[in-house]
Amino acid sequence: MSNTAALSQRTDMVVFLNGEFIPAHQAQVGVMTHALSYGTGCFEGLRGYWNTQTQETYIFRAREHYERLHRSCRIMNIALPYSVQELVDISAELVRRNGLRENCYVRPFAYKADEIIGVKLHELHDHFTMYAVPMGDYVSTTGLRCGVSSWRRVDDNMIPARAKISGAYVNSAFAKTEALQNGFDEAIMLTAEGHVSEGSAENIFLVLGSELVTPPPSENILLGVTRDTVIQLARREMDRITRERVIDRTELYGADEIILTGTGAQIAPVVEVDHRPIGSGKVGPVASEIQRLYAEVVRGMRPEYMDWCTPCFGATSTATRDADHAVASEQSSHNGHTGHNGHNGHVKSSGSRNKVARASKS
Repeated sequence: MSNTAALSQRTDMVVFLNGEFIPAHQAQVGVMTHALSYGTGCFEGLRGYWNTQTQETYIFRAREHYERLHRSCRIMNIALPYSVQELVDISAELVRRNGLRENCYVRPFAYKADEIIGVKLHELHDHFTMYAVPMGDYVSTTGLRCGVSSWRRVDDNMIPARAKISGAYVNSAFAKTEALQNGFDEAIMLTAEGHVSEGSAENIFLVLGSELVTPPPSENILLGVTRDTVIQLARREMDRITRERVIDRTELYGADEIILTGTGAQIAPVVEVDHRPIGSGKVGPVASEIQRLYAEVVRGMRPEYMDWCTPCFGATSTATRDADHAVASEQSSHNGHTGHNGHNGHVKSSGSRNKVARASKS
């Protein structure tokens, strides 16, 4: 898309807000919104990949992302009024409505919406929004120079690391800015005990001999969907096991290869840490092979992994009919029931093709 205006100024794009698809420039929140003041929200990041051969945009592992969003919401005392499948359907519809026949990024966000002063999580109203925008690389995928950050990763008993909480990303922002201002591309964060945790917004893998090694959940990592994808691809396609264990800082310097992974980062090899070359100082063979596999899988080019890919254009008619049927069933069984702000439980539109079901609360 050639239009580079801020999303809040776009009249040609739509976002999803509290049960409706509305023009992007109308999707506004108040300056006193609780989540803005206190970081009381949780979100996900999903990528859509354009395949020129099939003329299709595929959202990658949408179900796993929305299962994690539900877990984050439970931790944050946020009531998310859409099932996993409904969120998947809304995502595909959003990409479709915005005509994103290109690589893109989908951002769902559940948050505390009351306009009050006061820190708490209970007895507040929960709102939900989702937007989709074009997106290229978040970080370089041809070789990153990283620095170990002086900022330590937040502990699970401070801000739960396994939830994707908006306020927690201040921790990441400190680390990222420090790294960039010190001349690096990205930060690697340690736990309070000095063990390797993750990047500013990425999981980390070390290649040590024939194994991949990555920090376990106890090291305050976000359990990444891309992290799980790499573990599975390495085992199934490369016959390499991944060992989850505590990693000391100096192991970074002696690794054969280092790879950062994440929905935004994708597969990002690291060629230098703290001014020390990693391995040969170039992108290694393991990282290169994982990059190749990942690029094929996310674009629906590997039939055995198609259950990870949600098509947004050519293969949507069946899903849309199912959504319409669910809406009709809900209306007949729950006549008169309304959701937040008086919405009647489905997306307002002029045609049945654009309706998305909200048949359950979970």
